[in-house]
Amino acid sequence: MLLKNKVAVIYGAGGAIGGAVARAFAQEGAKVFLTGRGGASLEAVAKDIQSLGGAAEVAEVDAVDEKAVDKHLQSVIAKVGRIDISFNAIGIPMEKIAGASLAEMDAEKFFLPIANYTRSYFLTARLAARRMIQNKSGVIMTVTALTSRKGNSAAGGYGSSQAAKEALTRDLSVELAPYGIRVVGLRTNAIPETDTFREVFDIKAKPMGLTWEQFMQYIVGTTHTQRVMVLEEVASMAVFMASDKASGMTGTNVNLTMGALDD
Repeated sequence: MLLKNKVAVIYGAGGAIGGAVARAFAQEGAKVFLTGRGGASLEAVAKDIQSLGGAAEVAEVDAVDEKAVDKHLQSVIAKVGRIDISFNAIGIPMEKIAGASLAEMDAEKFFLPIANYTRSYFLTARLAARRMIQNKSGVIMTVTALTSRKGNSAAGGYGSSQAAKEALTRDLSVELAPYGIRVVGLRTNAIPETDTFREVFDIKAKPMGLTWEQFMQYIVGTTHTQRVMVLEEVASMAVFMASDKASGMTGTNVNLTMGALDD
């Protein structure tokens, strides 16, 4: 098991990516603490893990609330003594972000993803780091998207928010590497299994008269492999990057776009 006896806190664990990563972490031996704003999806992830003999606990935590994040991490420390992995996969409904050109978009709508995504990642990373520094080890992770480096229309401040998160990953790594802490991101392409991808289709593709099949054909056509990653593949990469097998990797955002954005 790659993560045997590791302690992982996942923010946004009720979402598609956060849930998949939580399940994969638990399957590889980690004790996972699942956080989110509550709801059936969060509980469902915990039940899936527990039904397979894994260890999972659920807590309602608003990941943009500094006091809430700090209080929860303190409770984790009180229970198990340490935090080995912090994984931020929070999401914002695309209807709150996308759908208008930048020239026509309201400023508050544009800044919403920038403020929330970067604030959440900063808070969860900083507060985890304070605990990890004491043990001189740990891994801080997040998820970004190819729009961090590739232009996109009618997406508001989403691309800017992803670019900011990737910059923060690099900066955190510079400061935390001397303490044995690695900081990495997973840069994904469209993942059809997620609600976000369906929302993008509804907001951008459907009004253009595209069918789901046509939209998918366009998306996969931008990749080298003529397909996109599925959740299981993303979660498997998250496991590897969180494990000691990836000890030489920090300050980087791993490209999982299957060539849609080639480095």
